[in-house]
Amino acid sequence: MKIYNTLIKAVCVTAGVFVASACTEDFEQMNISPNKPNMVSSAVLLPAGIESSVDRFWGHRSRFERINLDGGMLWVQYLARNIYSDEGDNYNMSPAYYTNNWQGFYNDAQLNFQRIIVQSGPDGALPNTNYEGVGLVMRSWVFSLLTDLYGAVPYSQALQGTAETPVYTPAYDSQEAVYAGLLNDLKLANEKLVVGGPAISGDILFDGDILRWKKFANSLRLKLANRQAAKKPAESRAVMAEILGDPATYPIFESNSDYAVLEHSNVRPSNNEWHEVMVQGGRTDWNLSKTLVDKLQALNDPRLAVYGEAVDGQYVGVPNGLPDAIATTYLAGSAKLGSYFTEPTTPSVVMTYSELLFVLAEAALDGDITGDAQEYYEQAIAASFEQYGLSMPEGYLAAAGPATKENIITQKWIALFGQGVEAWTEYRRTGYPALPAPDTRAIFMNDGILPTRLQYPGSEYSLNAVQLEEGIKLNGGADDKKTAMWWAE
Repeated sequence: MKIYNTLIKAVCVTAGVFVASACTEDFEQMNISPNKPNMVSSAVLLPAGIESSVDRFWGHRSRFERINLDGGMLWVQYLARNIYSDEGDNYNMSPAYYTNNWQGFYNDAQLNFQRIIVQSGPDGALPNTNYEGVGLVMRSWVFSLLTDLYGAVPYSQALQGTAETPVYTPAYDSQEAVYAGLLNDLKLANEKLVVGGPAISGDILFDGDILRWKKFANSLRLKLANRQAAKKPAESRAVMAEILGDPATYPIFESNSDYAVLEHSNVRPSNNEWHEVMVQGGRTDWNLSKTLVDKLQALNDPRLAVYGEAVDGQYVGVPNGLPDAIATTYLAGSAKLGSYFTEPTTPSVVMTYSELLFVLAEAALDGDITGDAQEYYEQAIAASFEQYGLSMPEGYLAAAGPATKENIITQKWIALFGQGVEAWTEYRRTGYPALPAPDTRAIFMNDGILPTRLQYPGSEYSLNAVQLEEGIKLNGGADDKKTAMWWAE
C-alpha cells in the first residue's frame, strides 16, 4: 500500500545529512505492504457478489431494502401487510427504498462481478475463462433486474469508475439497448464457460459445476428473449431457435436438479433472509393475501399448505391495501406464511425449471418456437409441484384450464410464489393474473395504480443529473411509478 510517498521523500531529504543510507530510490516498493494485497481473487469476489445480489432479490434483512417482501410479494398479492401498510402494500414507498436497492445492486453486486470479468479475461491479471463466464452470467442477471426495476439504467458505461479511463457519470441506456446487450453477453458467457476447463472456487450457487452455469446462462437468455418478444419478434425468435436448435452447444435446464437456487445454512448471516426477518427479527407483519388464498382454494391446490399455514384449520387471506387500523385485526386469525419459507436453510430461488417451461409454453403459444404449448404448460405445472415434493392432484389440469395466455401466466404466477419481483415483472408485462377489484376498505396511493417501476434514487439526481435527465426521456414518461416499461404488452 502506498503511504504518503511525497511526504516521506521530503523527510528523507531533510534527514539525509544525518542518515545518508536511510533513503533510497525504492520508495514504491518499500511502501507496498505485503499484508494488504491490491487485488482480490475471484474466489473471494464471487461468493460476495452472489450472496449480496441473491439476498437482495429474495428478501434482504434490512427495512427499506426488502425489494421482494415489501415490493413484489405485495404488489402481485401473494402477501398482504397487517401493519405498516404504507411500506409497499398501499403502493407507497420510502425514497430510501429506491436508493438502497439501486446502490446495493450496483455497489455490492455488480462491482464484484465486473472485477471478476476484467481480471479473469484474456488480458487480465488472472486469466480464467470459467470465472469470466460466470461473472458475465451474474452481471447479466443483475442488470436484468435493474432494468426491469427502473427502466433505462447505466449499462454500457457503468462500472467503469476504476477503469484506465474512468467514467464517473455514466450515460443511461434504454431498456431495449440493455436487453440487446444482455442477450449478447449471455451468448458470450456460454462460449466462455468450458466444461472440463479451468477450475473455479467460491461458487456458492452451483459448486463449480460449469455445465449448470451454462444451463443457467441459456435458460436466462431464453427468458429475456421471450420477455421482449412482443417488441422484437424477429430477434427473439432467432435467439430461441439458436438455443433450442443446438442443445449440445446451448444446454438449458432439464429438471428441478438444474435450477438456480442459493442454498443457506443454519449459521447467521448465511441463513435464509426470510428466516432472519421473521424468526430472528420476530417480525409478523405479513400474512397471505386474500387473492392468493382464494385462487388456490378454488383450484384445490395443495401448494397452499406449503405457501401458508392455516389458523384453526382455516385459510383466511388478508385483502391488500387495508389501513393499519383494519389490517391489524387480521393478524391473529389469518393465514401465516408457510414455515417452509422461514426455515434458516430454505434456499433463495433465482430461476426454476418450472419457470423455464412456462417460458417455452408461452413462446410456443405465440408461435415463437415450435412445440406443443399445452405439453410445455402441463410439464411446467408438474415441475412446480415436484419442486415442493408434491404430486399434482387428479383433475388439477382440468381445473387450471387449457394453455391460453392468461392461464399460462396465471399458473406461472402461482408457481413463482416467493419470487415476487419476477411475478411483478410478468404482471407488468402481460397484465396477468387478473387481480380482483380492491377491497372497498383499501386505500391505495399512486392514484390507485399498481406500481409499474421504481423511481430513480436521489443519489442519481445529485451525482449524475445530466445523464439521468436523458435516461428519464428514454423511458418515455415521468420518473414516477406509473410509466410503463418498454416490454409491456
